[in-house]
Amino acid sequence: MPIPFNELRSGYLAQQPEIDDAVRRVLESGWYILGREVAAFEEEFAAWCGAAGCVGVNSGTDALYLALRACGIGPGDEVITVAHTAVATVAAIRMTGATPVLVDIDPARYTMAPAALAAAITPATRAVIPVHLYGHPADMDAILEIAREQFVIEDCAQAHGARYNGRPVGSFGDLACYSFYPTKNLGALGDGGAVTGNNPALLDRVRLLREYGWTPQERYISQVEGVNSRLDEMQAAILRVRLRALEAGNDARRKLAAIYADMLPAEVQKPVEAPGCRHVYHLYVIQTARRDHLRARLAEQGIGSGIHYPVPVHLQPAYADGSLRKHDLRVTEQAAREVLSLPMYPALSEEQIDAVAAAVNAALA
Repeated sequence: MPIPFNELRSGYLAQQPEIDDAVRRVLESGWYILGREVAAFEEEFAAWCGAAGCVGVNSGTDALYLALRACGIGPGDEVITVAHTAVATVAAIRMTGATPVLVDIDPARYTMAPAALAAAITPATRAVIPVHLYGHPADMDAILEIAREQFVIEDCAQAHGARYNGRPVGSFGDLACYSFYPTKNLGALGDGGAVTGNNPALLDRVRLLREYGWTPQERYISQVEGVNSRLDEMQAAILRVRLRALEAGNDARRKLAAIYADMLPAEVQKPVEAPGCRHVYHLYVIQTARRDHLRARLAEQGIGSGIHYPVPVHLQPAYADGSLRKHDLRVTEQAAREVLSLPMYPALSEEQIDAVAAAVNAALA
């Protein structure tokens, strides 16, 4: 039987009665935007993340954009992040009018290399966005030590439940941003995102910006120039249900990852779990110089795979106009040529993982 790269229907079926009840509850309530479900999810997700507060928004991209805006980032400012990330990280910076500055990654973690960050800071640097990529935490102690005078906004879009030195990612920076795109470890059945943090003033600013700059006391009066980025009641209700299964889903991913690690050949670079880190394997990413050959052989056997990410942001046509700055990105560019994401989701069976690993071994023999 074919083994898809990802399969979302199983996640719904595993919680179908509870999700259906949540949807029905919203439909019958007659309130569909920024109501009780959003407020309840914000409270529950903040508690789960170990954060003081949470603001639900329309997407992970909007979460990053609004977090930057809340920190006062705009034209003339520089924001340092990585080129090996979903383009949303850089797009959000550009949405503010600030200049993205791209630095290289650690070759094992695939997250921001602290030495590269240190070399890129200038007097114009106002913020740093470390990306907890693939489910593995960035080196937050080193990053925070370097970025003492900048805002640190964590991109946690792929790391719901990951931990660094015993603490959840997202609890280190000034603000943290999450995506609830359906493929995420905590996925909605549509778009959604959130900003979490421990600074009430910054969270209040995000909340003000997400709905045109309106306050509860003076609705329809814009105190600042905001946007429309609201998490809807339906997705919030679904996320409340799915949040209850997140830890079990992460445990399942970790168990499957351990089987991969035991069975895959030494020729491929396997994911690491750095000391003090808890990887939640949003993606199971290997690296090999024979990536394209391997992917073709897997496809012949009906095994899905993905490439995250095939073209680094600085090499994409949209950013060829000089709107960003880059430093030495040799590790990033090599990763783009060689990384391959294997099937990874909680509904995968051990037998399917065995079959994928066997196919990898055969293709590279």
